[in-house]
Amino acid sequence: MFDFVRKHNRLFQLILLVLILPSFVALGVNGYSNFMDGSNAAVAQVDGQKITRAEWDAAHRQQSERLRQQMPNLDPKLLDSPEVRQRSLDNLVRERVLQSAVRLQHWQVSDEQLKHVFQTDPQFAALRQPDGSLNASLLASQGMNGPMFERRLRDSLAQDQVLRGVANSAVGSGTLSAQAFDAFFQRREVRLLTLSPAEFAAQVKPADAEIEAYFKDPANASKFQLPEVAQIEYVVLDAEALKAGVTVAEKDLKDYYEQNLNRYTVAEERRASHILIKADKAAPEAEKAKARARAEELLAQVQKAPASFADVARKNSQDEGSAVRGGDLDFFPRKNGMVEPFAAAAYALKVGEISKVVETEFGFHIIQLTAVRGGDTKSFDSVRAEIENEVRKQLAQKRYAELAETFSNTVYEQSDSLKPIAEKLGLSIRSALVQRKPAADAQGPLASAKLLDLVFSKDSLQNKRNTEAVEFGPSQLVAAHVTDYKPARMPAFDDVKAQVTQLLVARQAAAMAVKAGAEKLAALKASGDVGSLQAAQTVSRIQPGKLPPQVLKAILQADASKLPSFVGLEAGDGSYVIAAVTQVLPREGQAADPVRAAQQYAKAWSTAETEAYFKALKTQLKTTIKAPAAAASAVASN
Repeated sequence: MFDFVRKHNRLFQLILLVLILPSFVALGVNGYSNFMDGSNAAVAQVDGQKITRAEWDAAHRQQSERLRQQMPNLDPKLLDSPEVRQRSLDNLVRERVLQSAVRLQHWQVSDEQLKHVFQTDPQFAALRQPDGSLNASLLASQGMNGPMFERRLRDSLAQDQVLRGVANSAVGSGTLSAQAFDAFFQRREVRLLTLSPAEFAAQVKPADAEIEAYFKDPANASKFQLPEVAQIEYVVLDAEALKAGVTVAEKDLKDYYEQNLNRYTVAEERRASHILIKADKAAPEAEKAKARARAEELLAQVQKAPASFADVARKNSQDEGSAVRGGDLDFFPRKNGMVEPFAAAAYALKVGEISKVVETEFGFHIIQLTAVRGGDTKSFDSVRAEIENEVRKQLAQKRYAELAETFSNTVYEQSDSLKPIAEKLGLSIRSALVQRKPAADAQGPLASAKLLDLVFSKDSLQNKRNTEAVEFGPSQLVAAHVTDYKPARMPAFDDVKAQVTQLLVARQAAAMAVKAGAEKLAALKASGDVGSLQAAQTVSRIQPGKLPPQVLKAILQADASKLPSFVGLEAGDGSYVIAAVTQVLPREGQAADPVRAAQQYAKAWSTAETEAYFKALKTQLKTTIKAPAAAASAVASN
């Protein structure tokens, strides 16, 4: 097939042109590109509207960036795990469901509600300036402006209203909360007896025929079967590795420094205090004149005694937020920190100077500059290492882009060996023994599911061809060649006889432990004597000790109407556990407080009701999720 394509290359180019050109005419270049790379493929659907893979990827990037900001030391690999990607899709679906519910139920948020939430909610404190306005510079650093923030906040509040009524409807009565908390926090005093298979192993003496029969039993085949494996050679093209071979002239480093001088300059910030006499922009001229006159009086007062500025601000400034701090506004940048007339006046002052009266949309200000920081440029020597690393990285990336096509073409065109590409680019050939799925501790290319799929493909195993080049990380390509392959197989009996014997002994010893345990349990129930059991211990769902979950569950479900109450069961590891419940104890700590218990119960009930209502909304809006996270993760990494 591939030979035919290569011999008739021009013919295939013509056919592809005929097929592709109409698609470009109909969809446009971007539309065709999105169609071909799967970006426009639907991964979910809500109320008839699809969520595309591109939208999912964008939402995941945003969530990952928020997590990186909150936890700078977080391992980046965790952010691209199938679980985290699934959470990103779930969050996106939830947002779309609530958006549709807002539209269908006609929820609206008034300007008064919006303003009240912004001015009173503690989570927006950092975005509120002393005068109550929005901190535009902080928003800009997060890639937003005022209208975008207002729209997002309004949407969020509207979506919150969809679920709030259900969430607030839960009531935790004393009786219901007592029953629920009893089930969860009840403590029981128990005495145990564990019969371990190890106690009976010495009594088990299986014959050779019995051991071989256990080995040949089809039900046990999976315990001994050896997995299919492939011995591979592989080569890696890595931009980071290319960086080590890049050298940069000193002149080029200095030129880069001069061209990017703004990156090494710390922006100047100024700290000022102010006294504000409020005057609304739309106020009558007489009212504004009165406010200006009052500001002029205070200006004359602080000009005579500059050291009294803070005291005058505390007593007279009408900016409630800064007045308590003597008018202090902390540091702010030249742009987007304060309204323009205020910033221009502050940046025209020297430290200690007091401005004339400055009019803004909020009224009349008297400004005193108290400190200046930043504005310094780092020297070339202090950032030389950083620049060299950056330039080498850029050159290595450029070199990688130049070599990537050569790498991909060569491993395809000379597909019977990796030596040609290794010699052409000076790459080392590595080797590894791999299975179809990445090993738990696999790293780099050996952790790529796509590479392993290609390794175990028919083209690699039967046709003995190189795999195609696979991108297993940013600017990282790998190609592999199978040198030896062993299919899944059963080992020779003699090779695993010791292992088979061990498993058979463990199985028979466990059966003996269960039988002896059941007999012991029957005797204890008949006598009611707990003297032969271990010392009493107290257990609960909150403090299970070292009990296996199934044992704890049996103890807490045991009938306590008549004590002692005996239960017995297999613990899952071959052991048989007998438990005697001797006493039921009251709840402790916060769980014993009926008022707090009722509050916590109401909260839990509210959460459950809210989630149930949300699931009903998803059903009503015919919500479907079509793409598993694992698949998307594989797409994103290739």
